Amino acid sequence: MISVDSSTLIAYVTGDISRDTDLLRAALLGDNKVALCPLVITEMTSVLLDATARELLKKFLLLDFKEGFWERAGASRYRLISKKLKAKVADSIIAQSSIDHGVPLLTRDHDFRHYVTLCGLELA
Repeated sequence: MISVDSSTLIAYVTGDISRDTDLLRAALLGDNKVALCPLVITEMTSVLLDATARELLKKFLLLDFKEGFWERAGASRYRLISKKLKAKVADSIIAQSSIDHGVPLLTRDHDFRHYVTLCGLELA
């Protein structure tokens, strides 16, 4: 299973062909499960999506928030902030969701690299 960030998902629905969208396409066509942090649904529905893109969102599994999630997300964000690294709240939530479920995150957003080195996030 993989989790997908909105940066890759937006690229995928707009027809961008690159390494990350190829990986997403292969996962969707294969037997791999593809999941989203619920915040990604919010990000995706905040942009103008056609009916096909809205239907695509229904195909993804949702990663639930486990007990203590918000505290762990805050602690992960603090690790980055304390080292003067960029740590958006949304990125912290998405990263922690993948960390908690032990699934790699597929993204093209380079800001997640710090969650890899400092918080245990795995990238797809």
